[in-house]
Amino acid sequence: MSLVFRTPISIRFAHCDPAGIVFYPRYFELINGVVEDWCAQGLGMSFHEMHMVQGIGLPTVHIETDFVKTSVMGDELIAELRVIKLGRASATVEIRMLGQEQDLRLTARLVLVMAQVQERKAIALPSALREQMQIYLVS
Repeated sequence: MSLVFRTPISIRFAHCDPAGIVFYPRYFELINGVVEDWCAQGLGMSFHEMHMVQGIGLPTVHIETDFVKTSVMGDELIAELRVIKLGRASATVEIRMLGQEQDLRLTARLVLVMAQVQERKAIALPSALREQMQIYLVS
Protein backbone atom coordinates (compact mmCIF):
# COMPACT_ATOMS: atom_id res chain seq x y z
CA MET A 1 0.00 0.00 0.00
CA SER A 2 1.33 3.43 -0.92
CA LEU A 3 1.50 6.52 1.24
CA VAL A 4 -0.39 9.72 0.48
CA PHE A 5 1.44 12.98 1.18
CA ARG A 6 -0.86 15.51 2.87
CA THR A 7 -0.27 19.18 3.60
CA PRO A 8 -2.59 21.97 4.78
CA ILE A 9 -3.35 25.06 2.69
CA SER A 10 -4.85 28.25 4.10
CA ILE A 11 -6.73 30.32 1.54
CA ARG A 12 -5.62 33.91 2.00
CA PHE A 13 -6.73 37.32 0.71
CA ALA A 14 -3.88 37.25 -1.84
CA HIS A 15 -5.31 34.10 -3.44
CA CYS A 16 -8.72 35.63 -4.13
CA ASP A 17 -10.24 37.77 -6.87
CA PRO A 18 -12.73 40.64 -6.31
CA ALA A 19 -15.57 38.07 -6.18
CA GLY A 20 -13.91 36.60 -3.08
CA ILE A 21 -13.04 33.22 -4.60
CA VAL A 22 -9.64 31.75 -5.42
CA PHE A 23 -8.47 33.19 -8.75
CA TYR A 24 -7.62 30.10 -10.80
CA PRO A 25 -3.96 31.02 -11.62
CA ARG A 26 -3.29 31.14 -7.86
CA TYR A 27 -4.12 27.44 -7.71
CA PHE A 28 -1.05 26.79 -9.86
CA GLU A 29 1.10 28.55 -7.25
CA LEU A 30 -0.58 26.47 -4.53
CA ILE A 31 0.03 23.29 -6.55
CA ASN A 32 3.71 24.17 -6.87
CA GLY A 33 3.80 24.76 -3.10
CA VAL A 34 2.41 21.25 -2.55
CA VAL A 35 5.18 19.79 -4.74
CA GLU A 36 7.78 21.85 -2.87
CA ASP A 37 6.44 20.65 0.51
CA TRP A 38 6.40 17.04 -0.74
CA CYS A 39 10.03 17.29 -1.81
CA ALA A 40 11.13 18.71 1.55
CA GLN A 41 8.90 16.76 3.91
CA GLY A 42 8.04 13.62 1.97
CA LEU A 43 11.19 13.03 -0.06
CA GLY A 44 13.75 14.57 2.28
CA MET A 45 15.22 17.04 -0.24
CA SER A 46 14.14 20.69 -0.18
CA PHE A 47 14.00 22.87 -3.27
CA HIS A 48 16.89 24.84 -1.75
CA GLU A 49 19.01 21.67 -1.55
CA MET A 50 18.01 20.68 -5.09
CA HIS A 51 18.44 24.03 -6.82
CA MET A 52 21.11 25.86 -4.84
CA VAL A 53 23.32 22.99 -3.65
CA GLN A 54 22.93 20.15 -6.16
CA GLY A 55 22.06 22.18 -9.26
CA ILE A 56 19.03 20.07 -10.10
CA GLY A 57 15.32 20.82 -10.29
CA LEU A 58 11.95 19.16 -10.72
CA PRO A 59 10.00 21.42 -13.09
CA THR A 60 6.44 20.76 -14.22
CA VAL A 61 6.36 19.99 -17.95
CA HIS A 62 2.67 19.10 -18.23
CA ILE A 63 -0.38 19.83 -16.10
CA GLU A 64 -4.07 18.99 -16.37
CA THR A 65 -6.43 20.57 -13.86
CA ASP A 66 -10.11 20.29 -13.02
CA PHE A 67 -11.60 23.04 -10.87
CA VAL A 68 -14.44 21.19 -9.14
CA LYS A 69 -15.71 23.61 -6.48
CA THR A 70 -14.77 27.16 -5.50
CA SER A 71 -12.75 28.04 -2.43
CA VAL A 72 -12.99 31.34 -0.58
CA MET A 73 -10.78 33.38 1.71
CA GLY A 74 -10.57 31.71 5.11
CA ASP A 75 -11.03 28.16 3.80
CA GLU A 76 -8.65 25.55 5.15
CA LEU A 77 -7.86 22.93 2.55
CA ILE A 78 -5.93 19.69 2.67
CA ALA A 79 -3.81 18.82 -0.35
CA GLU A 80 -3.11 15.17 -1.10
CA LEU A 81 -0.35 14.03 -3.46
CA ARG A 82 0.11 10.55 -4.95
CA VAL A 83 2.58 9.30 -7.54
CA ILE A 84 0.72 7.79 -10.50
CA LYS A 85 3.70 6.83 -12.67
CA LEU A 86 7.45 6.80 -12.20
CA GLY A 87 9.75 6.97 -15.21
CA ARG A 88 13.52 7.15 -15.60
CA ALA A 89 13.61 10.94 -15.38
CA SER A 90 9.99 11.79 -14.59
CA ALA A 91 7.21 11.37 -12.08
CA THR A 92 3.52 11.82 -12.81
CA VAL A 93 1.69 12.95 -9.69
CA GLU A 94 -1.93 13.59 -8.85
CA ILE A 95 -2.87 16.35 -6.42
CA ARG A 96 -6.32 16.67 -4.89
CA MET A 97 -7.39 19.62 -2.75
CA LEU A 98 -10.18 18.96 -0.27
CA GLY A 99 -12.26 21.24 1.95
CA GLN A 100 -12.97 20.70 5.64
CA GLU A 101 -15.91 18.42 4.80
CA GLN A 102 -13.69 16.32 2.49
CA ASP A 103 -15.40 18.01 -0.48
CA LEU A 104 -13.26 17.96 -3.59
CA ARG A 105 -12.18 21.41 -4.76
CA LEU A 106 -9.53 20.61 -7.38
CA THR A 107 -7.70 17.76 -9.05
CA ALA A 108 -4.46 18.15 -10.96
CA ARG A 109 -2.21 15.72 -12.74
CA LEU A 110 1.36 16.88 -13.27
CA VAL A 111 4.38 15.47 -15.04
CA LEU A 112 7.56 16.48 -13.21
CA VAL A 113 10.94 15.98 -14.86
CA MET A 114 14.29 15.88 -13.09
CA ALA A 115 16.64 18.33 -14.78
CA GLN A 116 20.05 19.89 -14.43
CA VAL A 117 19.44 23.58 -13.75
CA GLN A 118 22.38 25.03 -15.71
CA GLU A 119 22.04 22.82 -18.80
CA ARG A 120 18.22 22.76 -18.67
CA LYS A 121 18.43 19.10 -19.63
CA ALA A 122 16.52 16.09 -18.31
CA ILE A 123 18.53 13.63 -16.23
CA ALA A 124 17.71 10.37 -14.45
CA LEU A 125 16.06 10.70 -11.07
CA PRO A 126 18.71 10.31 -8.34
CA SER A 127 18.32 6.87 -6.74
CA ALA A 128 17.59 8.27 -3.25
CA LEU A 129 14.76 10.44 -4.60
CA ARG A 130 13.41 7.61 -6.74
CA GLU A 131 13.29 5.31 -3.69
CA GLN A 132 11.37 7.93 -1.69
CA MET A 133 8.98 8.61 -4.59
CA GLN A 134 8.19 4.88 -4.83
CA ILE A 135 6.67 5.08 -1.34
CA TYR A 136 3.94 7.34 -2.79
CA LEU A 137 3.45 5.29 -5.98
CA VAL A 138 -0.12 4.05 -6.36
CA SER A 139 -0.05 0.30 -6.77
